[in-house]
Amino acid sequence: MKMEHLVGLRFRERPADCVVDSHALMVRGGYSRQVMNGVFSAFPPLVRVLRKIEQILREEMDALGGQEVQLPVVMPASLWQASGRYDSIGPELVRFKDRGGNDLVLGMTHEEAAVQLVREYGRSYTRYPFMIYQIQTKFRDEARPRAGLIRVREFTMKDAYSFHTSQADLDAFYEDCRRAYQRIFARVGLPQVVAVASDAGMMGGRVSHEFMLLTDIGEDTIAICPHCGYRANLEAAECRLPAVPRGADAPQAEVATPGVHTIEELCRFLPCDPADTCKAVAYRREDDGRLVLLFLRGDLDVNETKLTRFLQCGVRPAVLEEDCGLYPGSIGPVGLPPRPDRVLLFDRSLAGRSGLVCGANRPGYHLVGLDMNRDLPSAEYRDFAKAAPGGLCPCCGRPGLTLRRGIEVGNIFQLGTKYTDSMGMTYLDRDGQTRFPLMGCYGIGVGRLAAAICEAHHDEHGPVWPLTVAPWQVQLCAVRADDPEVRRCADALYDELQRRGVEVLYDDRRVSPGVMFADADLIGAPFRLVVSPRNLRQDCVELTARDGSVSRTLPRATAADALCGALAEAQA
Repeated sequence: MKMEHLVGLRFRERPADCVVDSHALMVRGGYSRQVMNGVFSAFPPLVRVLRKIEQILREEMDALGGQEVQLPVVMPASLWQASGRYDSIGPELVRFKDRGGNDLVLGMTHEEAAVQLVREYGRSYTRYPFMIYQIQTKFRDEARPRAGLIRVREFTMKDAYSFHTSQADLDAFYEDCRRAYQRIFARVGLPQVVAVASDAGMMGGRVSHEFMLLTDIGEDTIAICPHCGYRANLEAAECRLPAVPRGADAPQAEVATPGVHTIEELCRFLPCDPADTCKAVAYRREDDGRLVLLFLRGDLDVNETKLTRFLQCGVRPAVLEEDCGLYPGSIGPVGLPPRPDRVLLFDRSLAGRSGLVCGANRPGYHLVGLDMNRDLPSAEYRDFAKAAPGGLCPCCGRPGLTLRRGIEVGNIFQLGTKYTDSMGMTYLDRDGQTRFPLMGCYGIGVGRLAAAICEAHHDEHGPVWPLTVAPWQVQLCAVRADDPEVRRCADALYDELQRRGVEVLYDDRRVSPGVMFADADLIGAPFRLVVSPRNLRQDCVELTARDGSVSRTLPRATAADALCGALAEAQA
């Protein structure tokens, strides 16, 4: 490919609307262009990166015994109604009608379609286990697209679905796939990706893991134990706190707190520590509209994933009407009369605590001296809080839990029989008994992975692509291509490298060296060969690596050999 024919423009300045480096560099380097919010078109350099990622994915899935299939983007609503997700998923799932009035959906994931495809095939135990996979376009009407390709609405994903007749077989394959994912991330240049326990969410199932690239621009938070290596998404991380000694018995008393509505205001007014307060957070259930009052320690935040999992329905922040008898900023757990339209929940951070401050259930007043054992002996405690920095590790029990940001670049789930049962997929076992097969699913977003690689491998000048996914292996720069000797040498190198199968982008434009090298930085090829009048006076060409690991002059006659040797060494 010659640079002068490459479709796309390159820019020196960072676009003002790009909040992360990978997005800015992909726009500046002529990789992608936004069509609308959360939807992008890809220029040739990005397409080449994506195809290389896809090839690695295919190789690793094939090595697991996977067979590639193609599932539809548009599906009948009846498939999703059968699984129950047509009604349980919110507006992220795009629903529409065709001209015949039939209800359809755009695929945001393909569990239902996968079951429908193999339902007839999988009627005998002799055909198990098996795995199918695809690399397919999906659409999720994401509420807050951000960071370029990192969170989008339309995306390409490798999704795989495995089918098993025993939990032991599913467990073994799940581990095989987890190891394959680590190989995938190492091959694309992200060996630092870590697997973390996660919440299965809308996918269902009892076991799931996400693969996270730890980075400050990540949108997920991961709890990490520095002692034993425990890692979990904050949505799934258990909140465990050091024990707090019970204080001396103190009587409960009401104190006036005029104008105090928040924990911060309360702690300044009394004063007291947020960890010695009990706060109330109000929600409405999505299914029946009942009010949910969740009480927890004042310095903690509610983990809404844990809450919705416990309630088995979605929730939304509650707006309290004036006549409901509750006063925002003064809600407490003492003296609330039982009501059928109200649910009271207690986080275990309050269990056994005494000497707490809480709302008094009348405006402008709080209670001091709250003793949970004495004043609320029938309270039941569960884990509803987000894990906190410095907390106890749920695995080894030692303090010092840390929180890090990360980009999710893949996920795996054990789905069990959630879909095969609801969609009537059965097989006959050895004894002629009808059984539901167990499923696993395994996803990697291709575009998000490309953006994550760029985020992890770049400098202020542009991407520094790993060789395995770089759009071209080498960029050949002919400085002063109007010089006949430069032209002859560069053309000969271009022809020789192509003959040897090297992926080379040839820049023979009549532009200044500054423009040529700035564009080469934005392309980010791992190696650069420079042919210039100055080097040719010594009968040499210059070889550099984009990451700075190589910089040397080569005899013109052996330049192609030396470059191929450098490529072979980098691929080893």
